[in-house]
Amino acid sequence: MPFAVYVLGLSVFCIGTTEFMISGLLPELSRDLSVSVPAVGWLISGYALGVVVGGPALTVATLRVNRKKALVALLLLFVLGQTMGALAPGYGVLMTGRVIAALAQGAFFGIGSVVAVELAGPERRGRALAIMFAGLTVANVFGVPAGTFLSQHAGWRASFWAVDALAVLALLGVLFAVPRRPGGPYAGVRAEFTAFRNPRVWVALSTSMLTQAAIFCCFSYLSKLFTDVSGFSEATVPLLLTLFGVGCFAGSLVGGRFADRHLLPNLYGGIAAMAVVLAVLTVTAHSRVATVATILAFGLTAFSINPALQAQVMREAGDAPTLATTTNTSAFNLGNTIGPWVGGSVIGAGLGYTAPVWSGALLAVAGLGTALLSGVLQRRAAAAPAKPAASVPVTTP
Repeated sequence: MPFAVYVLGLSVFCIGTTEFMISGLLPELSRDLSVSVPAVGWLISGYALGVVVGGPALTVATLRVNRKKALVALLLLFVLGQTMGALAPGYGVLMTGRVIAALAQGAFFGIGSVVAVELAGPERRGRALAIMFAGLTVANVFGVPAGTFLSQHAGWRASFWAVDALAVLALLGVLFAVPRRPGGPYAGVRAEFTAFRNPRVWVALSTSMLTQAAIFCCFSYLSKLFTDVSGFSEATVPLLLTLFGVGCFAGSLVGGRFADRHLLPNLYGGIAAMAVVLAVLTVTAHSRVATVATILAFGLTAFSINPALQAQVMREAGDAPTLATTTNTSAFNLGNTIGPWVGGSVIGAGLGYTAPVWSGALLAVAGLGTALLSGVLQRRAAAAPAKPAASVPVTTP
């Protein structure tokens, strides 16, 4: 696998750590900023909303720009937002900094996915995406727990500065490791929008949104579940988040291997298993030992489907995957917006810290429904007579 794919993975690690680590900083941010726990959870939703809006917009703006230059510019924007967050004097500036950093994520993930697949070759699409997005799982294994540890011992700003430094390192890596023209000819702006005429693309995007909503409805409030329901101390939370991350990392590796050959079965099995695990967690959360085992299983099932979700959209988009893949990242983060909002709402309604887990299980069942619909539509498309493809002008970025 080309070294540049691993550099993209490092970039994703930095972005993913910023996106996820708020879950581990809930108590410190709540105390320091004098806001409620649900309000801190909305920092995750605000970030995700920035990805939803910024991803497609910045992708369209950079479609004619050389992809390497686009990746560099997006990382610079991320560093700017992260620095604002680290220096933020209050909740409003922190939210603004997170939104600015988030604007870069969707376009970076979309363009980076296309670059990774072009460098690795279409026959290794799933594995290249698994390596790149393993940065998200490593963010859960090391980034989130390390951010939580730093926050507890040096303040939450130290966590933001640490990610900022790594992001600068990733920026240098992209500058030196990613080829100037990493891919072949580009199909053009018109073709990128044409991909959305395919209804299977929209169903795939819906699956991404619902499954991510299920994950983040629960994940965003795990630290409070651990302390207030399971009875763990705050000092134990980083270790438990590390365990969740280990499950995520293992799930991503397994999912990457199956995504190339068994894409839809991988989705069916992974989503169904996650729904079951979340339902079980509502019971096992009252036992420390059982919580440890269930959290590991949650990470394994939650991230086993990610390579398949990304590969599915790229496959349905055909020869114009850049905007569709970016929109898939927006779908992920729309789910990340909905999930914490739902979780915070049921907590605010007085239903307790197991309520987001039940809500996540129901969202996962809805995601399984759209995944099954994808299979039905794919079988119908395979059985239908082939139509002549429309010619699209080809240009080079």
